[in-house]
Amino acid sequence: MTASVHAKTRDRVTASLKRRHAAERRFRGLGLAAVVVALGALSVLFADIISKGYTAFRQTHIDITVFLDPAILDPTGAADQKELRRSDTQSVIRAAIRARFPDVSGRRDLRELYGMISQGAQFDLGNRLAADPGLLGQTLTIKVRSSDDIDMLIKGHISRDGPENTRRISDAQITWIDSLIDGGELSSPFNVAFFTAGDSRNPEMAGILGAVVGSLLAMGVTLALSFPLAVAAAIYLEEFSTDGRWARFVEVNINNLAAVPSIVFGLLGMAVFLNFFGMPRSAPLVGGMVLALMTLPTIIIAARVSLKAVPPSIREAALGVGASQVQTVFNHVLPLAMPGILTGTIIGMARALGETAPLLMIGMVAFIADIPGGLTDPATALPVQIFLWADAPERAFVERTAAATMVFLGFLVLMNAAAVVLRKRFEVRY
Repeated sequence: MTASVHAKTRDRVTASLKRRHAAERRFRGLGLAAVVVALGALSVLFADIISKGYTAFRQTHIDITVFLDPAILDPTGAADQKELRRSDTQSVIRAAIRARFPDVSGRRDLRELYGMISQGAQFDLGNRLAADPGLLGQTLTIKVRSSDDIDMLIKGHISRDGPENTRRISDAQITWIDSLIDGGELSSPFNVAFFTAGDSRNPEMAGILGAVVGSLLAMGVTLALSFPLAVAAAIYLEEFSTDGRWARFVEVNINNLAAVPSIVFGLLGMAVFLNFFGMPRSAPLVGGMVLALMTLPTIIIAARVSLKAVPPSIREAALGVGASQVQTVFNHVLPLAMPGILTGTIIGMARALGETAPLLMIGMVAFIADIPGGLTDPATALPVQIFLWADAPERAFVERTAAATMVFLGFLVLMNAAAVVLRKRFEVRY
């Protein structure tokens, strides 16, 4: 009888273990499937961004032979740099492209011929003359940027097929382009201007330097304000404050602020910094202050968790040998908690770098062509620049948007990698 009972119990336990193991296998399978689906979706997203944006790192140029006529470019003979920069270089460039295609006549055909050259070509030539006035009177073969439509055609984003009225490139322009290709007068070098120029209404002239500088200035202000305040607040709340009503009130509000939508901080910045204090709009100083308010709760929470993770034995040992509470915190506890604090700070800064809504509310959405030179100069940020380009109608801005997104993702990857390296570098095992 007893053996029979034991056998039945063993059978029930065995059946239960089989069901449990089967459930665990199903759970692990679902978890693995979720990871695979997430990685697949992420891969598709990255592949789509890269496929659309990698062509922006090359720019089509046209070789033209220009005669730098002093009578047109420097009629006074003063060779003044400002005057040379503003000289009529457009006429020189148009004369060169007409000489390349002497059979072109008629206002419409000439307009299409001139339209193959970027509007920025005249400014590039003017800057080159201002840098070297000795070029006046010489005949040079120079590379000028093509228009965005020509660039899109060369890169395959505009099809040659179909009726002429359905594409932005005319049949005549395609013929001229083929002639330039046959003559080896068309090239696609690395697009240096994408990294060295500011924003522009013309896609072939647009770059991200202004947005990158604006983001770095704003991030500098954010770090300078948020890091010391957040660490000081975390130290006080975790090490010195008593568990009273005031401390609980502060803790609740910090946790609530961490979950507040970012646009609320933008409204706060617009109401307080711009309207009340009258600070300049579109300035990295204001943007950094708004982002610092948004980042503070995140860094405070991360710093408190890092401080709490330090074993109590460290504090007890320091206090036992006669150290004061302040000496214990700053000489023993804080150094051990610093890797976690730095990690939380970098993650918070990465979140601030990707924010757009707060910056829109304080005016950093404006079109800014110049590179900001200080904290109070008008500027934009890289996420805002991506937002502006994504809303532009020109096809060439699509690849600029994707390329800027690639650069932005690169910054985020570097910041997260820095968080991991710092944590490993300063981590102390005890």
